[in-house]
Amino acid sequence: MIDDILSELKSSSEKAKEALRRELSKLRTGRAHPAMLDMLRVDYYGTQTPIAQMASVGVPEPRMLTVKPWDKSAVVLVEKAIRESDLGLNPQTDGDLIRIPIPALSEQRRKDLVKIAKKAGEECKVAVRKARHEALDMLNELKSGGGASEDEVERAKKKAEEAVSEAGQSIDQIIAAKEKEILAI
Repeated sequence: MIDDILSELKSSSEKAKEALRRELSKLRTGRAHPAMLDMLRVDYYGTQTPIAQMASVGVPEPRMLTVKPWDKSAVVLVEKAIRESDLGLNPQTDGDLIRIPIPALSEQRRKDLVKIAKKAGEECKVAVRKARHEALDMLNELKSGGGASEDEVERAKKKAEEAVSEAGQSIDQIIAAKEKEILAI
């Protein structure tokens, strides 16, 4: 039972780190990557549709994205969605291909993105601490219910603290790598 609680804690930590990686992949660095458009939705026949489900997104060069909708009638809709997004991008239509130049980031914008990344990292740490709290509660219940001895529970608590500490260090490394990527010119 104790092993189940600890494995659940580690699983929750991994899920939190994976969510952090997904969140950080949406942050714009100086380079183009298709994930930048992942959260954009296009009103396509009355349905909010992700761009990835209605077009192919390519990266022909480091500072350029191309979007080619499969339905030629959707070109205008996709262009409008990109233009009206909060990404600050200015798409240019060339027939049925949309070219999106990625402008260089200003120093102030880079600092703002670093703050956003650190905030996401802190939220991830909060999620890990919440999972630790739940695991410790389950261990205390196990001890009070007579399912495990006090020594076993104390050892499990130490293992839980070690797992949370490792997860915190891992989160710090993820944030540091993203910060370095954002600040690189």
